[in-house]
Amino acid sequence: MTTGSQNDIDGLKEIGRIVALTISEMKRHTRVGITTKELDDIGGQLLKSHGAVPAPKKVYNFPGNTCISVNHEVAHGIPGNRVIQPGDLINIDVSAELGGYYADAGHSFPIPPYESSIMHLCQYTHNTMMKVISSLKHGVKLNEIGRIIEIEAKKGGYNIIKNLCSHGIGKSLHEAPTEILPVYNKHDKRVLKEGMVITIEPFLSTGAGYAVEQRDGWTLCVPDNSFVAQHEHTIIITKNEPIITTVA
Repeated sequence: MTTGSQNDIDGLKEIGRIVALTISEMKRHTRVGITTKELDDIGGQLLKSHGAVPAPKKVYNFPGNTCISVNHEVAHGIPGNRVIQPGDLINIDVSAELGGYYADAGHSFPIPPYESSIMHLCQYTHNTMMKVISSLKHGVKLNEIGRIIEIEAKKGGYNIIKNLCSHGIGKSLHEAPTEILPVYNKHDKRVLKEGMVITIEPFLSTGAGYAVEQRDGWTLCVPDNSFVAQHEHTIIITKNEPIITTVA
């Protein structure tokens, strides 16, 4: 969507705040011995307490309130009876709707005791996301997103999961602009406009360059034993630095 009023901005900020709070609360409860279903219930209850609706369930009938991916799972992990173990790499991805507005955010983090390389992957991915966000404003080409991710991944010695993209959001979970690639596409002539609402979500990998859908029809995993971190914010493009909606 493209925002048309302060009401739009306020609505996007409110659902963004709730999404950020939900991720923070779920992370706070993530510990060895808890199941991903128990974590998902915590997220679902918090969203409900704010009047928000889990977007994956509403839009796609996803079997959970949130997506929780562990270790070699990259995205869209279904909450269930999986028990969190020491050293696990966790990704929590929360998207929700309130008053007709949507927000989407993700956060990867390891469970102690963890390898320092896994923490570095998470931090580097977060820094990459923030570098992209700080570079965007009205008039910048959309393919600058993929260009920066590609440069930063190479600099850090990581690969990119190329079949997972950023996307437009706002009045629905996925909308135009679609297919915001995480690699540079010289043929993409689209330009960012003031008021445009998009996600920025790099997936950086220690090995694989793509994710494979599993038999459950949802979970995406790497085809090797590599690890992947994802960080995601929903942002509103302005004439200056973007507004990050998914902050508490």
